[in-house]
Parts: sequence; C-alpha cells; structure tokens
Amino acid sequence: MVYYFTSEVVQPPVTLFMGVDKYENDDLIKWGWPEDVWFHIHTYSSAHVYLRLRPGQTIDDIPSTVLEDVAQLVKANSVEGNKLNNVDVVYTMWSNLKKTQGMEVGQVAFHIYKDLRKIHVAKRINTIINRLNKTKRLEQVNFQAEREQRDRNEREDKKKLQREQKEREKAEEKQKQEEAEIRSYNSLFNASNMISNTENSGYDSDDFM
Repeated sequence: MVYYFTSEVVQPPVTLFMGVDKYENDDLIKWGWPEDVWFHIHTYSSAHVYLRLRPGQTIDDIPSTVLEDVAQLVKANSVEGNKLNNVDVVYTMWSNLKKTQGMEVGQVAFHIYKDLRKIHVAKRINTIINRLNKTKRLEQVNFQAEREQRDRNEREDKKKLQREQKEREKAEEKQKQEEAEIRSYNSLFNASNMISNTENSGYDSDDFM
C-alpha cells in the first residue's frame, strides 16, 4: 500500500508518495523508477518519501517550494524528527540507492555518498502538513508490474524513434538521389545545347561566306 499526496505549490501539481511501512519501502527501493527522487530525514528513522520527475526533468529542476513540501512531509513522518527543530532531510536519485544482503528491511545505503543532497528544516510548518494531508490517499500498488510496464513503454518509445529516424534517413537519401539525377539531367541538357549552338554557328558562317 502506498500513500499519495499532491503538492499544489506549482502547476501542474506534483505527486509525492511513500510506503505505509518498511516492507513497502523495500518494494519501492527494489522497483523504483529512474525518474524517482528519494527523500529521508538525516540520522533519524523516517518514512521514505518519493517524488517522480517528469520526462526531461533533472534533480536540479525541482522547485524550492516543492522541496520544502517534501522536507516537511518527511519530518512529519519521523517519530523522532517530528519533535525536533533544525533537522536535515537528505535526497538523491533512486538509482543511487543501494541494497545489499544482510541489510535490515527498509534499510538502504548509497552507491555514491557525495551525490546526497540536503535540505535544512528549521521547524515543522503545520500549514504545509495540513495542506498535504488533505490530499492524502491510500492505494494498492503492484510495484513490479508498474515498473515492467514503464520499461515496456520506454522500449516501445525507443523503437518508434528509431523507426522514425530510419524513415527520415530514407527520405533524405531519396531526395539526394532525385536532386543528383536532376543535376545530371540539367548538365547533359546544357552540354547538348552547347554542341547544337556551335554547329549552327558554323553553318551560318559558311552560308554567309
């Protein structure tokens, strides 16, 4: 089961989501998308909150207002962190998450620690939490099926782009051949004219004389 929240501080709105427990967190770690950004409170236990980037977006494109919403949501869903002021929330791309044998359920490490980013949260802002909680909904999700469908769509999109590229290349090659044939014809036509004009000029001179 997954909790979904809608952040409407930007348009179009952004969807945030998190697993209901550590077992769901493990599934999200395993079947996350390359477009997912993972958020967690630093040094304390908390929910794993995700934001899914839109096509073409990068982690650098996340608006500061959205980052504030996510950070507040993470803090509010940490038993210890929710009680404290001046905490940090770390975030990174899903692809940087690392799960190894022997790790606890819901526990995660990172491939590259320097790729972790931080947001400082001075205190809980209830207006943000209340606004997000009003959009909260719970859904049953098949993480594996969604990821596999996402990958199928990506493969189909790549195949479509490759087909379109081949069609463009064929059309360009055909156009080049047609243009080359026209140039060849024009060159032959002009050469014939030159020969004809020269011959006519000679006859005229002979006749004149």
